[in-house]
Amino acid sequence: MAETHPVRVVDAPLRPPSPDAGLLEVFRRRYLLRLLVRREVSARYQGSVLGLIWSYINPLSQLFIFWFVMGIIMGRGTENFAIHVFCGLIVVQFFVETFGAGTRSIVRNKALVRKMAMPREMFPVASMLVSLYHMGPQVLILLVICLAMGWTPTLIGMAGFLLAVVIIGILGTALALMFSAANVFFRDVGSLVGILTNFVRFGTPMIYPFTMVEERFGPAAAYYLFNPIADAVLLVQQAFWIGTTDHPTQMQEHHIPDHLFAYSFLALGTSLVMLAIGQFIFRRLENKIPERLT
Repeated sequence: MAETHPVRVVDAPLRPPSPDAGLLEVFRRRYLLRLLVRREVSARYQGSVLGLIWSYINPLSQLFIFWFVMGIIMGRGTENFAIHVFCGLIVVQFFVETFGAGTRSIVRNKALVRKMAMPREMFPVASMLVSLYHMGPQVLILLVICLAMGWTPTLIGMAGFLLAVVIIGILGTALALMFSAANVFFRDVGSLVGILTNFVRFGTPMIYPFTMVEERFGPAAAYYLFNPIADAVLLVQQAFWIGTTDHPTQMQEHHIPDHLFAYSFLALGTSLVMLAIGQFIFRRLENKIPERLT
C-alpha cells in the first residue's frame, strides 16, 4: 500500500505574482533595477568602438561650441559664458533624457512588461538612473575646467547642486510615469514630449542670464522662479559658474536671485506632489497596459 503524506495547507490569501506595485516596491527590488540599468547602458554603447568615452566627447564638444560660437564669435557679455551655459545644459539634458527615455520605456520594454511579474514603474525609474549615470561625465568635465579656472567648492554650493539633482530626478520621474502610461494608449505622446522639451531649453536661464528676465519683467520675474527646472539651473550655476568669475560676490548678488533656496525647496515640494500624481495616474492605467502592448 502506497505511503501517504499529510498535505499542508497554508492559511493565507491568494496574491498575484506582483502584488505590491509602486515606487517603494521598485527600490525593494534593487537587484532587478540594477540589471535594467546595466542593460540600458550596455545597449546604448553596443557595437561602439569608443564606448563610454563618447560620454566625455559629446559634452566636451558642446562646451567647445558654446565657448567658440557664443563666447568668441558672438561675443556675449556674460563672463565665462561657456561655463554658464554648460551648467544649465547639464540640468536640462538630465531632465530631457529622463523625460523622453522614461516616456518610451514601457513601449520599448513591452516584451518584459508582458512576461515578467514586476513593478512596471521600474522602467521609468531605470531610465532616470541611466540619465543620472550619463550625467556623471558631464559633471566631471565641469569640475576639471572649473578647478583649472581657480574655482573653489563651497558647502552651500555643493548642497545646492545636490538639491538640483534631486529636484530634476524626482520631477523627471514623475512626468515619465504619467507619459509612459499614456504613450501605451496614444503613441502621439512621444512627439508631444519632444515639443515640450524644446520649451524647457528656452524656459530656463541657460543661454541667457536670469538678470535678463528681471530686466524685461521686473517684479513679475518672481513667477519665473516657480519653474523647478529654472531653480535647478540657477543652483548649479551658483555652485560652479559663480566661483569661476573674477568677482564672485558681486556676480552672486547680480545674477543669482534672492531666496533661491526658498524657491528651490518649494520646487522640491512641487516635484514630490507631481511624483504622487504620476504614481496615481500610472496605477490607474497599469492593469490595461499589457493588453494594449501589441
